[in-house]
Amino acid sequence: MKRVPPNVRLAERLAAEGQISQQQCDAAATFAQHNGERIEEALLETGALDEAALLKYLAAHHQTRFVSTEKLGKAKIDKFTLSKIPHKLAEMHGVFPVLWEPKTGVISIVTADPDDAPAVQDVQMASEAKDVRVFVGRPKAVRAAIAKNYAGDMRAFALLDRAGAPDMLDVFDRSLMETGGFVLERQGTEPTPQPADTATASPVKQPLPDVLGEPFRETLNVLITMVESTRAELRGHSAQVARLMRQTAERVGLSERDKAAAIVAGYLHDLGKMGAYHLTALNVAEYEAHRTAAAKMHTAPLRMMESVGLPVEVARSIEHMYERHDGKGFPEEQAGKEIPIIARLLAITDTYADLTQNPRNPYRRVLEPVQACQVLERYRGGVFDPNLVDVFRMMVTGDDLKARLLATRHRVLLLDPDPEETTVLELRMMEQGFQVHAARDPEQAQALLESGDVELVVSEMELEVEDGIAFLKRARQAEWGKTLPWVFLTGRAGGGDAQRAFAAGAADYVTKPCSADLLVTKLKQILEREAGAGGGRGVSGSLTEMSLPDMVQVLFHGKKTGALKIRSAGRSGEIHFVGGDIYNALWEEVRGSDAFYAMLTLREGDFVLDPNFLSDQRVINDSPDGLLLEGMRRLDEGL
Repeated sequence: MKRVPPNVRLAERLAAEGQISQQQCDAAATFAQHNGERIEEALLETGALDEAALLKYLAAHHQTRFVSTEKLGKAKIDKFTLSKIPHKLAEMHGVFPVLWEPKTGVISIVTADPDDAPAVQDVQMASEAKDVRVFVGRPKAVRAAIAKNYAGDMRAFALLDRAGAPDMLDVFDRSLMETGGFVLERQGTEPTPQPADTATASPVKQPLPDVLGEPFRETLNVLITMVESTRAELRGHSAQVARLMRQTAERVGLSERDKAAAIVAGYLHDLGKMGAYHLTALNVAEYEAHRTAAAKMHTAPLRMMESVGLPVEVARSIEHMYERHDGKGFPEEQAGKEIPIIARLLAITDTYADLTQNPRNPYRRVLEPVQACQVLERYRGGVFDPNLVDVFRMMVTGDDLKARLLATRHRVLLLDPDPEETTVLELRMMEQGFQVHAARDPEQAQALLESGDVELVVSEMELEVEDGIAFLKRARQAEWGKTLPWVFLTGRAGGGDAQRAFAAGAADYVTKPCSADLLVTKLKQILEREAGAGGGRGVSGSLTEMSLPDMVQVLFHGKKTGALKIRSAGRSGEIHFVGGDIYNALWEEVRGSDAFYAMLTLREGDFVLDPNFLSDQRVINDSPDGLLLEGMRRLDEGL
């Protein structure tokens, strides 16, 4: 008889009652076991239910009321109420006091386990209450409330999953200025009214000022990229930082105003600092010359933009980007959460972009995303905020590998001697998900092409040393360019040029000026044709970047076809996918589902996804989610 972990029974009960599908139940159970999460969090993370629906169901089941994450985030609990339950007891049982009623001697608590009788008894004894009123809440929200109110972690709610608690950082920032209470809700009822002196008014959303608006940000995007066009290895750096700031701000749940401020700070942080040194938080922390230069120039962007009237959020983030988490930075030696959160994000994203883009960084080579995140890890708690480093690492490494596995990020070489000619095109291509490598002459282009990390070439005809057609012909005779799709984007409009280009093997010939959006559409069509003709390129990586169960989930939900080939400690295996389903698995001499279960034990090794492999027979008929669930059960039982 199959053992069912206790924390999975909630998902099975929901499925039996028709609240979720069996597939959603299996996916949540797999997520919970693989990530060590409670089943409530797994149901939210996998999208089986939203928080409101889940809490209403739990409140009905436990015959109580529920407290939403948003209300817990706004709640301002007085010190006397908190003192009724010691901090250690609150953490041990996962209980949070929200109300003490002196007249009746009743204490109200929120917990994810309303039926935990020993916990309730401990609470009653510790608080000396006559009775304990118990309400249900989301597990992570209860832990965040304890961290915020007992430990003073004013950003505890910020890192909650945004699907379950949208804009929690915005909620939390508002709660610092409001006399908020909490609202208990029951399925099918309106929120319980609060006394007039403690009611929390709903905030009125204000439009963003022009300096933070989309038109101004788009202007900065173009102008800063043009200013940086002569920065050699750091060309396009600030635009890259701004994109990372947008992604990270969204991931941690910043308000719309703070998110816009983060993007603007990303564009402006290097303005006026383009000297001999690149002044990232890491470089300034490690080298005295960099620190001296940064101390003189850290306010240069603000001085240059003084007449614009930058919002205080932008100014403070740029001014304090060289503070350190341990308090050893400047200009004010702020530490931890004293440093504005946008400044802490800017320190991380600026350093990461330098490590992954600039060959003159402290490691004297361009690092892969995983390697750059390992560098950030080494300085977490010293230079960088450790919590934000963790969030950033998961966002960057997961998104990068997932995009490669799903073939959603195409790698394109842009060959043009004039950077100003290609600036807008580069911006539009990156916005559409392309990874763009720029080269200024055939020699640079050949070095990039020989690495094998390019799917398509966009080239000018007028090049130094040789023209574009001569370079194409030379590429067709080498392994690195034999089958690459090649598009000419040129100002040369000679009658015979297009004919010569197509005769040499070009996929398209486009004359300047050309709409960037139109050209991007053409490039996507060419790449789709190549993929349909069996020209898909493989993806390789390490199991330390993404675990095998996570890869299986990505390929399953992405409905991918191909062979996932794995090597670990001298042994090898394969998992065959067709439309996301697993058709077969091989591990050494083992075949079928047993081979799949054996590979789930792997924690280290390398993988290659061959998208051109097509399985000729189906040996495994179970769904990927079912296989993962059974595999995790076997691991738990040591089978």
